[in-house]
Amino acid sequence: MGQTRSPEQLPPIIQGGMGVYVSSQRLARTVARAGGLGVVSGTGLDGVYARLLQNGDRGARRGIEQFPDQELADRVLGRYFRPAGRAGKPYRNPPKWIIDPASDRQRANLAELQELAVVSAFAEVTRAKHGHDGPIGINVLRKIGMPIPATLYGAMLAGVDVVLAGAGSPSELPQLLDRLSVHEEAALYVKVLRATGDVEHTTRFAPAQLSAVACGAPLRRPRFLAIVASVDLAAGLAATPATRPDGYVVEGPTAGGHNAPPRGPWRPQTDPSYDARDQVDSAAIAAIGLPFWLAGSYGSPEGLRAARRQGARGIQAGTVFALSRESGLAPELKAQILRALADGSIRVRTDGSASPTGFPFKVHQLDGTLSDPVIHGARERRCDLGYLRQPVDRGGGELLYTCPAEPEPIFKSKGGRGQQTDARVCLCNALFAAAGLPQHRPGGYVEPAIFTGGADVEAVRHLSPDGDGYSATDAISFIGAGGPAAGSAATAITQPASARHQPAIVR
Repeated sequence: MGQTRSPEQLPPIIQGGMGVYVSSQRLARTVARAGGLGVVSGTGLDGVYARLLQNGDRGARRGIEQFPDQELADRVLGRYFRPAGRAGKPYRNPPKWIIDPASDRQRANLAELQELAVVSAFAEVTRAKHGHDGPIGINVLRKIGMPIPATLYGAMLAGVDVVLAGAGSPSELPQLLDRLSVHEEAALYVKVLRATGDVEHTTRFAPAQLSAVACGAPLRRPRFLAIVASVDLAAGLAATPATRPDGYVVEGPTAGGHNAPPRGPWRPQTDPSYDARDQVDSAAIAAIGLPFWLAGSYGSPEGLRAARRQGARGIQAGTVFALSRESGLAPELKAQILRALADGSIRVRTDGSASPTGFPFKVHQLDGTLSDPVIHGARERRCDLGYLRQPVDRGGGELLYTCPAEPEPIFKSKGGRGQQTDARVCLCNALFAAAGLPQHRPGGYVEPAIFTGGADVEAVRHLSPDGDGYSATDAISFIGAGGPAAGSAATAITQPASARHQPAIVR
């Protein structure tokens, strides 16, 4: 069973695996060609490819046609590919992910989803790796656990080099990768609210039940980088061989997307404030003995130099790549953000209530998006994608699935409290819209987007002072000017100077 590059051989610049299809195969391929670690987002890839295929996307189809089990590929294409597109009709959504299917229909839906997830991840990684020999990674969110085994298996069939995982403890991922690499059945723990007794719920994936390719030679096992925000989690993961990653990405509170809650006092329905307690001790991370990269306001030459001085291999950057020409962000949304950055009107809010997960969430304040209270208030609540749904034990082994962003009466009927729904945003639909794949509703309503970039935008302003855009290759060249010399580790992470010149943070 082969291995990929050692962590010491991985590039100093990692492109973040952002959002739903923002870190697309095109972006990852461009970054890898330019000398960085290109990363595709594994979040919602099944739904992304279902929509790309319904749009008649030939690239998505060709990627799936390269899957080694052609019968399986043909089944997926038969369900979703529309050569002429949708003709303005709403997208057909895949079934929602569940655990412990009880009926024949539920089992058939889960099998359909697993097939879609496997071939979508295979296609995305295959397309990202086309035409070069640079490293490609895939990023998954531990809090969206049900699709992870099938998604990672598809990525491994395509030869993915690195798996990155955060948004929760990724302690099970090393063993999951071990089992998938030899085509063995894999299980991943899923938290179930109000579960009783000693019952432990898992999402299970058996490659041999899916395809004959599981009878082939062992797959190359990718390296695993755990995304962490504390020394305690990093040290705990390294404590045993079963949970030890190959390295870390250490994210600070200025990073985009979901953030760890602040270590000081915080009420979930207010905007969190971060202070020195939320800075990770880089010397303590270095003492663990595994390579690490720093993220959160490090996407600049001085950020790379600062990371190197603290003993890091390099940095992970997100926002500067999310706004590059090659990202999957919808072009009109990207242009709006670049104009706002150029004229200085951009504001970034760390919102403590928007995300259904309950974690703080970075939101750029933009007209026409769900950050606008008028747009948010006009949206009819619905939950038709369901990636962030939480299983709840109703009693007697029956599971319900609930989300604070779903219609309030439905949420309350499942045991939720009305105040938990306040200001929640349907991130599933909003992030698909941000990637240019919004659902179209009857009556002409189109789901609005949300943009969740990081707080540090100085690199973007440098590369696009007039708002006219730049390439991911430009971003790599700009950040790379800060390498490659490494200095001695400091006692704690001190943010680079660029972090002191951020857009207004709304508290």
